[in-house]
Amino acid sequence: MANWLKYVIAFALAFALMLAVRTLALSIHGVTGDGLAPLYQNGDRLLINRCSYGLRIEGNGLLPYSRLMRQPVEKGDIVAFNAPKGFPEGICIARCKAIPGDTIRTKGGPLLVPGLKTCAQTDYYWLEAINKQNPLDSRYMGLIPEHDIIGRVVTVLYNRNNTFLP
Repeated sequence: MANWLKYVIAFALAFALMLAVRTLALSIHGVTGDGLAPLYQNGDRLLINRCSYGLRIEGNGLLPYSRLMRQPVEKGDIVAFNAPKGFPEGICIARCKAIPGDTIRTKGGPLLVPGLKTCAQTDYYWLEAINKQNPLDSRYMGLIPEHDIIGRVVTVLYNRNNTFLP
């Protein structure tokens, strides 16, 4: 085998492994807007764990949506999710305030009553931004289905000043 072919094969395998990790396990997304300020600022780059709620199989119309080794989203988790159809496309970041089985009343602000199963549907979540002035969240979009949830935010990789965090 030619010496240069070993390098090409090694590069191709490294590239395939990087794509697999990026697609299935981890991804990096930027924050646009101030919906989670002061926790996350406009321009921050966040590391998202795509496997935190199970391995997500989207199917893209060929297979039905499913999650392998499914884990529930918990209250207080900061999650990344795809905006539902009919809203600006993109990835949104919000904190989970209600899980399936919680009742939500939005008169004068959301009120959660745990244990009552009258409002929230199965596999739907109430995700709310921290900054009430810019609510691109459930107050604006309604309940978010589980299949739109990408994963849990792990950390900020670097901030808006493009400096790496320790």
